[in-house]
Amino acid sequence: MRRRAVGTVRPRSLTLTALATAGLLLTGCTAAGQAGGSGGGSAGERDGTVRVGLVYSRTGLLAAYGKQYRDGFMAGLDHATGGTGKVDGHRIEVTEQDDAGDPGKAVSAAKNLIGKGYKVLAGTTDSGVALQMAPLAAQNKVLYIDGPAATDAVTGVNAYTFRSGRQSYQDILTAGTMLGEAKGRKVTVLAQDSTFGQANVAAVKAVLGERGAEVGSVLAPPSATDLTPFARQVKAAGPDLVFVAWAGSTAPALWTALDQQGVLDAGKVVTGLAGTASYPVFGAAGSKVSFLAHYFPGAGGGNAVEKAMLDGVAEAGGTPDLFTPDGFTAAQMVVRAVRDGSATDTSAMVKALEGWTFDGVKGKQRIRAEDHALVQPMFVARLTGKGATAVPELVSTAPMDEVAPPAKPSAG
Repeated sequence: MRRRAVGTVRPRSLTLTALATAGLLLTGCTAAGQAGGSGGGSAGERDGTVRVGLVYSRTGLLAAYGKQYRDGFMAGLDHATGGTGKVDGHRIEVTEQDDAGDPGKAVSAAKNLIGKGYKVLAGTTDSGVALQMAPLAAQNKVLYIDGPAATDAVTGVNAYTFRSGRQSYQDILTAGTMLGEAKGRKVTVLAQDSTFGQANVAAVKAVLGERGAEVGSVLAPPSATDLTPFARQVKAAGPDLVFVAWAGSTAPALWTALDQQGVLDAGKVVTGLAGTASYPVFGAAGSKVSFLAHYFPGAGGGNAVEKAMLDGVAEAGGTPDLFTPDGFTAAQMVVRAVRDGSATDTSAMVKALEGWTFDGVKGKQRIRAEDHALVQPMFVARLTGKGATAVPELVSTAPMDEVAPPAKPSAG
């Protein structure tokens, strides 16, 4: 455990490690984990301190994403409190817990914090972890703010769960903006024949298929190294839009094959823009691909909040990246919950966040009251340069309401 009282002292950056994905099941909590404890309230309630538990991947496969989130959170807290580390006289104390991408470790850490009277939990780099943290928050009536974990299942799951990043539905709607009118158009999803790939096929069918597009797929075995046959299948299908969902070390070979087979010149090809470490993967093909983007430095157009994040993270020795805004936004939400809600009453915190429209790193954003979706702008980008010199350039911004996921009622 690392504990830090946030004030005018700037946070140190953490070590960068590798990326990937993880997952799994829901667990409950025991009575021993109930918030607030006994004996007249927690120490935080008695001394006026608001204690926030930051449970995220400091180590493990998603540590790079975790670092981005954590750096953004610390910069956001400094900005939102005007460098004081306090909200209306309440000191904000942040306790960091490493879940290493393991749902069991995350739940154990969260229960420990809840048992000590923590009313606010934030973080969560991995979707599998988020799906365990959300019910824990509802059972214990604590405020839980999800981080980069993008699973759509978190939205509307219960009254105590919010998110500070985007969700998968918003990614696909952003891809849809590049298709235009979906009805009668042909979309091919190119992915690996894996859980990840099949989930992307299902998502594109659910979103763009529902809007009238004809959605097909080309799935390659994850072990395939010769990807030319699959590139040929995509071209033969003659799609209006190719949606590529690919992970792993064969990505450079995939993009080379698509370029060599003329797929990138035949129509619109779109994929997600990951962090800066991924830019060289596309090689010479990068300039021919359209990227749906959650965020990249500069995407916000240099608005005042984005500038505060970029400056704050850089001054602390970090490097802003894909998920830095998720942490910054979470800190804004914590400050809003305390300032306009309560330092101790979770229900008041929830009410303060529901329906809140605010200026964020990406521009104007809104927390939808009925299901706590974070409605936000999304971006379309292209890469200029190649290899180590590749950098993203903003092509267009999709307004937040254009890429808002459909509302669903909260589970309460």
